[in-house]
Amino acid sequence: MAQRYAIRGDDALQCYNFSASKQPLKMKLIGSLTSPYVRKARIVLAEKKIEYEFVLDNPWNADTGVPKLNPLGKVPVLVLDDDSTLFDSRVIVEYLDSVTPNNRLLPASGRERFRIKRWEALADGVLDAAVAAFLETRRPEKEQSAAAIERQREKIDRSLEMMSEELGEQPWCTGNVFSLADVAVGSALGYLDFRLADINWREQHANLARLFDELTQRPSFAETVPQG
Repeated sequence: MAQRYAIRGDDALQCYNFSASKQPLKMKLIGSLTSPYVRKARIVLAEKKIEYEFVLDNPWNADTGVPKLNPLGKVPVLVLDDDSTLFDSRVIVEYLDSVTPNNRLLPASGRERFRIKRWEALADGVLDAAVAAFLETRRPEKEQSAAAIERQREKIDRSLEMMSEELGEQPWCTGNVFSLADVAVGSALGYLDFRLADINWREQHANLARLFDELTQRPSFAETVPQG
């Protein structure tokens, strides 16, 4: 998949084009290499075979331009061809799935659609808890709250238990078809390995480990492993 990468500098965006194509790419994804929410969007873009420009911008940096595109100051942000923006990974991936009919990740309607969205909500909840727990550990030691970290880890444990129970022996989260549910769950499990590696979810939930190992064989996952 051809992508155009850009890295924010103090004065401008310095673009590095790794595509042989000279055609301008219509959409821009703003984000970092560590954000699991950005990774989810990148995986969907790869699965849908949509060309885009990936602009690296860390919203925690003093010179970030993210708040100009998303007043919440969060990534990912998707800049469309008319310069309008979408933010929140759930909004972005749903839009991306609607752009092209190939490799549909979400049914247009019906109960199955909401089964998948429920999986996504659960996986994103794991991410929210994991990010909160990680950020708490980055505070000065005297200001950290062990109780706050424990609350977030309890959310993660309960959610992984539910994921494992509902996955069962199915090849994919909702049955025999790869979907947005698997993208979301894989992004969550990958982030646990990246930031909270002491959580031994693989040993506790062998079927989730089997699912994650299968997902990591897909180029969309292999090419978006968190870095930093």
